[in-house]
Amino acid sequence: MRNEFTAVIEHDDEWIIAYCPEIPGANGQGKTRDEALASLRDAISLILEDRREDGLRAVPAEAEREIVVVE
Repeated sequence: MRNEFTAVIEHDDEWIIAYCPEIPGANGQGKTRDEALASLRDAISLILEDRREDGLRAVPAEAEREIVVVE
């Protein structure tokens, strides 16, 4: 699945902080820009996975499900 999100990157002393305004709570950090972005990617992935699982818990077992791909 391919999605695009905005990464806002800021410097905080020796750390580089990255966050995604479209996904509240998605933050990353690292000593380099690449580390901060990788950390942010992991955070986004975990949050989306958790929200998917949480949302599907309420779906009735007899309901039809289909995967929709957004590119």
